[in-house]
Order: sequence, then structure tokens, then C-alpha cells
Amino acid sequence: MEKIKFITDSACDLPQEAAQEFDITVLPIPITIDGVGYLERVDFTPQQFYKRLLDAKTIPVTSHITAIAFAEQYKQAYQQGYTHVVVTTINSKGSNMFDAANMAKSLFFDECPDAEGKLTVYVIDSKVYTIPYGYAQCEAAKMAKNGKPCAEIAEYLIDFFDRVEVYFAVYSLEFAKKSGRINCAAAFVGDVLGLRPILSIIDGEMKIVDKVRGDKNVVPKLAEIAEKRRVGDTPFLCIRAMTDDVGEQLTDLMQQKTGVQSLGLYYAGASIAINAGPRLAGVMILGEKRTKK
Repeated sequence: MEKIKFITDSACDLPQEAAQEFDITVLPIPITIDGVGYLERVDFTPQQFYKRLLDAKTIPVTSHITAIAFAEQYKQAYQQGYTHVVVTTINSKGSNMFDAANMAKSLFFDECPDAEGKLTVYVIDSKVYTIPYGYAQCEAAKMAKNGKPCAEIAEYLIDFFDRVEVYFAVYSLEFAKKSGRINCAAAFVGDVLGLRPILSIIDGEMKIVDKVRGDKNVVPKLAEIAEKRRVGDTPFLCIRAMTDDVGEQLTDLMQQKTGVQSLGLYYAGASIAINAGPRLAGVMILGEKRTKK
């Protein structure tokens, strides 16, 4: 019988209670703030990070989890009798985590050659940031508890990430400018005019898909875009940072538009907040399956 271990990184923003409930190992991402090293989820919560982000003299920097750290997790899983490991990482276009998790397979099997044929390791690129890939892993863990084979679970995850779309808005262009997501001139003009960009994350790419003028127009535009792109009665969830009221408004409006209960309202962690700032709101939906090139 298969025994499956799920491993991910802290950028998935999965609440600690959910990680414990579904026995998902969440490896903390190293973050440097004004020259001091920290570990996400270990040294601060998302809410505590927002204050650190606002107080930081320079934009914080994240580092990827090393191949050695992933290999150690594979070794522990093998020693604990697991037959399969499923690793889901942050978007490979924004981090080297996916490459490190793959490289770790060679390191592990070189150290434990007897594991060949006994432990299978799947490494899956989420192609996204924050809670969408945390949520997907909870669903995958449910499948494992119901006895679904690991190959089917991996296919579910790959299909999910080929359909997932995230739309979010930032309420200040300060951090997007600092991180280089938006050039300085555009950020300055946008702030002066009160423009709020609506961004998408699809297949690992972050793009500006629309702009609205004024904070009050952000939630209606996000809900409008998300509802147009959402397929059938598929689920959705919402994302917040230092914008609890906005996140709740977005959740309520999406529920009104879709007639479907939200899967939840989750805090965005450092990987999004560093680039977008601590004032943001977003929504995850499932769209059409994208054709492979």
C-alpha cells in the first residue's frame, strides 16, 4: 500500500492548522530584512511580517530552500516508511525552489542507493504564489487519505495548476516600484492619478491586466474579472493582507455573483507582500485548461 508524504515551501501560505491536519511538511523560506536573516513562519506570522516590511529600510530579500534541505526531507520520509513523496514548490519563474527540489533527488539517491525502486519522488511546479498551491495540496492530501494512488494525485495537481488563475490589486505602487515590477515613472504617475493596477498570475507570469481609479473601484473590478474567467461552478478563494475589510468585501461580492461559498479568506505571505506591498486583495479561480505548447 502506498504511503505518501507531502512537502512544500512556506510561500504557499497554508495556515499552520491546515498543515498539521493534512500532515503537510512546510519548509520555511529564508528572508533577509535589513541584513538580518529570518525564517518565514518560524520568526513571524504574515501579519507580523507586514509591519516589518513597512519598517524595513530596504526591500526584504527571500532565498530559496537548498537542495540539501530537500534531500534531507526525502531521507526522513524514506526512513519513516513512505513510498512516495510529493513536493509542490513556489512558481519556478520566480524562484529556484523547483530546481533545488529536483536536484535533491540525485543527492538523496546517491546517499541512499537502496531507496531506488522503493521511494518515488514527484516534484511539481505550482506556477503560482501563495494560498492556491497550499489549498491544492490539502485537496491532494484528502485524495491520499481516500486511497487514491500517487500518480493520480500528481495528475490532479498538474491539472489544477494548468487551470488556476489569481487576480489581485495593490493599493499603493510603492513596493511594486521598489521590486521592479512597475517602472518608477509609471508608478509615480499611477500614484498621482490614484490608479490601482489589477494584476494576474497565470502560468507563472505576473501581468497588469487592468487599472481602476480609486480604492472603491478595486473590489468590483476584481470580482468582475474573476467571474468572467471562472469556469462553471468551480470553487474560489480570496486573499488579503493589511486589508481585512477589503478581503471580506471581495469575498461577499464573489459569493453574491457566483452563488458559491468561498473556500476561505487567507493572508498573503512574504513572497507576494514584498513585491506588492502589505495592502492588497486578491481572488483565486479555476479557468479553462490551458493548452500545452
